[in-house]
Amino acid sequence: MPCGTIFEVDDKKNRIADLESQTLAPGFWDNTALAQKIQKQIGALQGVVDNLETCQEALDEAELMLELAIDEKDDETEREAAQLLVDLEKKIAVFELERMFTGEHDTNNALLTIHAGAGGTEAQDWTDILLRMYLRWAEDKAFTTEILDYLPGDEAGVKSVTVMITGRYAYGMLRSEMGIHRLVRISPFDTGGRRHTSFASVFIFPELDDDIKVEINEKDLRIDTYRASGAGGQHVNKTSSAIRITHLPTNIVVQCQNERSQHRNKDTAMKMLRARLYDHEKQLQNEQQQDLHGDKKEIAWGSQIRSYVLQPYRMIKDHRTNVEIGNVDSVLDGNLDPFIKAFLLWEH
Repeated sequence: MPCGTIFEVDDKKNRIADLESQTLAPGFWDNTALAQKIQKQIGALQGVVDNLETCQEALDEAELMLELAIDEKDDETEREAAQLLVDLEKKIAVFELERMFTGEHDTNNALLTIHAGAGGTEAQDWTDILLRMYLRWAEDKAFTTEILDYLPGDEAGVKSVTVMITGRYAYGMLRSEMGIHRLVRISPFDTGGRRHTSFASVFIFPELDDDIKVEINEKDLRIDTYRASGAGGQHVNKTSSAIRITHLPTNIVVQCQNERSQHRNKDTAMKMLRARLYDHEKQLQNEQQQDLHGDKKEIAWGSQIRSYVLQPYRMIKDHRTNVEIGNVDSVLDGNLDPFIKAFLLWEH
């Protein structure tokens, strides 16, 4: 098989059968937490089996089309077979990436937040560029995106933005992006044409499963309403439907303005707060663990995880893995997989 042996498929199927037999045991569903955990394991294993079998079917189809093209000397069929192989190669690359995910929440959807750092208007424009990069990346993965909160820059770009990215392994892939991103370029806002350095921070949180409980005391919350603005609120009504929630004990603040309904915005903001509080609690439990998000450093010089240099030369370098890519435009158009894969290998 192109991305796994027949023995691996059989092994996964046997494991699924063993787990499914447990679900038939008397009293199994009495323990809801255990039942959900085993159901999740079955789903993950079935996903691997489905991927392996889909790859094999695509390979078989391409081989048949190629044989037909050779026998009938049909250039059109040959091109179709070649395209099938190109598509299969992409599927295998994604599947190999997915098999590297071992984190507790790697299969979950992701909450992506970008904040402009040192650099003023330059940094706000850089934040906008990063937002476009991640939206293009998500589009290429056929993930859905929803801008939950958007604060436009003073003159250009974005001060901060929060996006929900929905898709299998969205968090597992994006958690490698957590950290400070540095841009070096000739400033389009500098009439003198001088080179500027800008910074933006990227935070990634997993959308939590419903079975994960995070206790939130209403007395610990300050809830403010305001009018939505910017790209995230241009089609939202002019009433104060946007919501800002401050968790007073931790000073964690979340905002949502994407819906016309204040009630819906509050529900979404609470979901964001649950994810932030869960992350906060995990870090308190283990000060040294960085399994979920990596270091949260000052958004400035010397703390970047990746540098994007557009002048005097063109190169993007990840400072954790030392991966360098010269095709800057490809990366800024959303081609992040080389960095993600290298990070997962470096992490292991």
